[in-house]
Amino acid sequence: MASRRRWIRIFFAGPGAVIVALAVMAGMALWLPGGAAGIDNLILPLVLVPLIWAGLFFHACLDSSLARVAAVAVGLFALHAGLVANQFLNPPAASDVETRK
Repeated sequence: MASRRRWIRIFFAGPGAVIVALAVMAGMALWLPGGAAGIDNLILPLVLVPLIWAGLFFHACLDSSLARVAAVAVGLFALHAGLVANQFLNPPAASDVETRK
């Protein structure tokens, strides 16, 4: 049992943290406001990915509750993956596209 918990923790600290950080980066571009140049909502997530990954990594390594580690990682992934999926499944209306030009 201890070995299984150890491997689950290693998954959340290793590839799980990378996958969740990339999902958060993709979703963050959708909820961050665009700046004056219109690209701030793209640059900030790229800059913050290492910090997000480090936070998830250290949380997985240092938190005593494996359930809390899983809840935070799965919650962040579900929230941001849902935002990205919603963006792709609901394309903007034709009137929205014309006003952006």
